[in-house]
Amino acid sequence: MTSDNHKYQRKGLELKALLEITQAINENQSETVLANIFKFTCLVHLNIKSLLLYVQQDGSFQKKIAHGVKGKVPDLIPREDVKDERSSGQLRLELEDDFSFDELETYLPVYHKDKMLAILFLRRKDMGQELDLDFTQALSNILVVALENKRFARRQLQQEVLNREIAIASQVQQMLFPATLPDSRELKAKVTYFPHSMVGGDYYDLIRRSEEEVYFCVADVSGKGIAAALLMSNFQAALRTLLRSDADMETVVNQLNYTLFENTKGERFITFFLGKFDFRTRTLTFVNAGHNPALLCWEKENRSEPLNAGTTILGAFEKLPFLEIGERKNLSSFTIHLYTDGLTETLDENEVEFGEDRLREFVDQHLCMDPEDFHQEFMEELKSFSGNVPLRDDLTLFSLRFQ
Repeated sequence: MTSDNHKYQRKGLELKALLEITQAINENQSETVLANIFKFTCLVHLNIKSLLLYVQQDGSFQKKIAHGVKGKVPDLIPREDVKDERSSGQLRLELEDDFSFDELETYLPVYHKDKMLAILFLRRKDMGQELDLDFTQALSNILVVALENKRFARRQLQQEVLNREIAIASQVQQMLFPATLPDSRELKAKVTYFPHSMVGGDYYDLIRRSEEEVYFCVADVSGKGIAAALLMSNFQAALRTLLRSDADMETVVNQLNYTLFENTKGERFITFFLGKFDFRTRTLTFVNAGHNPALLCWEKENRSEPLNAGTTILGAFEKLPFLEIGERKNLSSFTIHLYTDGLTETLDENEVEFGEDRLREFVDQHLCMDPEDFHQEFMEELKSFSGNVPLRDDLTLFSLRFQ
């Protein structure tokens, strides 16, 4: 065969290889199919007997294609173990002693916009024939860029799906909260709620079970995101079912804890404050389950007190180790402020927390305020304290004034 004939034949085979890989890319074949077509194209149409292709992914070079290699080679090469000296054309790999690429003849680094995306190791079939390294490198570049584009598109699609799931979870979560809060002389309620992200881990509720009884609560679910939202929705469903069953507060709290423990096996927990006010007897009953103590403001006596009686966090133990039901009697006009730790843990520019002492001081200076006015002034105070420092957790403030 003349030199020219051999050259034309080689160019024809290269053209076939190029057409096959580009056709597969245009047909939007999967990554596995593309890798297989590239492998067999190289073996059938090019002078290649053995090959290894490592593609960069997640901070390392991962083995994507392997054929005709008998020795032990790594499945993954950390990015920091690849020393690319592009100016001198040298590539140094730091491998463990039992790994070797010695049986392979040469390597081709694959770049895209000065970034190394892959490394192709080769051995020829016929040592007497040349291997067009420029063409092989170009073909490898086409494959690797296609794989990179597919990964990017998949990540983008996954992100879009996740965003839709988060949006749905956020909508579901908003449905858990009361659509309206009472606004009468007898009972007026106001909430300020700032989720740290689209899906928060805080929960508040107000349930008027009868003309005489009203329940109110605030909770903080461990964790964030969709898992926390699902746990919160289950918790709310369990709470409302128990309250409809006329169970007493001790039974309600014990059952909530048991249900939560059964669902999460002690791996997730909820801090919780539950209060009940009986308009007929003027009695406040409450349980604080490892939560920030609500602040009760005695209007006529011009004082406030934290409500600590209760138990530990819910969901950590199959059975609560202790439980105390708190009670305050002969209440006439009073206000109660419930909140989550995102409020007291708000930071200023020096990373100092707002803290419970500052909150208590503010409450003591604003004991008999309408909840709407209280929230407006308090949020101005908190903003003045934190400056431009963003929230690092969900923030909930839930205030009720009984008259």
